[in-house]
Amino acid sequence: MNEIICPNCKKAFKVDEAGFADILKQVRDHQFEEELTSRLALAEKEKQSAVELAEANIKNSLQESLSKKDNEIAELKAKSDAKLAKELAQKDIEIARMNSKIQHAETKKNLEVAEAIQDIEKERNDLANDLKIKEIEKESLAHQIKEEFANKLIVKNEIIKLKDEEIDRLKDFKQKLSTKMVGETLEQHCEVEFNKLRATGFQHAHFEKDNDAKGGSKGDFIYKETDEEGNEIISIMFEMKNENDETATKKKNEDFFAKLDKDRKDKGCEYAVLVSLLESDNEFYNTGIVDVSHRYEKMYVVRPQFFITIITLLRNAAMNSMEYKAELNLMRNQNIDITKFEEKVNAFKEGFAYNYDLASRKFNTAIDEIDKTISHLQKTKEALLSSENNLRLANNKADDLTIKKLTHGNPTMRAKFNETNEKTK
Repeated sequence: MNEIICPNCKKAFKVDEAGFADILKQVRDHQFEEELTSRLALAEKEKQSAVELAEANIKNSLQESLSKKDNEIAELKAKSDAKLAKELAQKDIEIARMNSKIQHAETKKNLEVAEAIQDIEKERNDLANDLKIKEIEKESLAHQIKEEFANKLIVKNEIIKLKDEEIDRLKDFKQKLSTKMVGETLEQHCEVEFNKLRATGFQHAHFEKDNDAKGGSKGDFIYKETDEEGNEIISIMFEMKNENDETATKKKNEDFFAKLDKDRKDKGCEYAVLVSLLESDNEFYNTGIVDVSHRYEKMYVVRPQFFITIITLLRNAAMNSMEYKAELNLMRNQNIDITKFEEKVNAFKEGFAYNYDLASRKFNTAIDEIDKTISHLQKTKEALLSSENNLRLANNKADDLTIKKLTHGNPTMRAKFNETNEKTK
């Protein structure tokens, strides 16, 4: 503890170290502030005195320098007045000359600018005219293209409309027909196709409906042709079969083979042909003329487009066969030179090949026409192309026809050939 005596009342009192330190700090701070304030006031007075003295000195020094400079300026002005006047006059002349050049340049610049503006305006007008012409040409071309496209679109729509109408007509036609009417329509089609060529190609032929049902059944049509002497050249029993797409029970071609073969034999016909639209998706029957003689003797199945073709092929083969038969009879009756027989056989081969060539060309023509029709006839075209294979097989059979095969099982002809061979030796 520290004891402190109050300077006013002279009383002593004790304080601890913390209190004493705080009082001591207060006393020191108060003294420091008083001393600092006093010193700052003294320093301010000294600074003010120094500033005033410095200002006085600077003012006096500047006054002396200014007076000296004024004197120097007066001297220099007196010396340079004449020279300055001369230089000023020269400068005025130079300024006038420069102003003249500037004026001339300004005039020239204005003229060049006017000319440039005129050229630019002319080029702008030319470009505007060209642009206008191009716009007119573009509009005209766009109108022309639009008109052409519209015309093509009209034609296209018309073609589509015609095709749609034809498809709708066929669909409506098929839907309206009963199974019996479809068959009768196919018969009418074949009859019309035959009648188109009856007067020119089949003058001596008979193509009539089979109305004789004595044997218990009958076919649809019988084709028969005789020569001028009444000898039968060929006879064909035809059966026409079709059914509506809406028919619930679908028939097959082979369902009618047995009946057709029976009708052929009952009516004494040489060939049997089934003209059929059955099994339209069966590629076997879509190849053209289909030979089913492995099932039934001398029987063929054809699509309607091959109706005339099968008659022509069988008829031509029969005509050539008739010539061959007539030649054999003539040989027996007149005992002609047997060596010419081979030539006749070769003539038969050439004739058959000629007919094959004609048929092939007709097929090509038919193919070209089919290519122009609607897409659903594509299978018919493929059938025409495939039919050439059957013709090739027929031609190969004709090429394979030899004297040896012709005389096989014929003792009379074999004897004639043996006699000829011995004579030639």
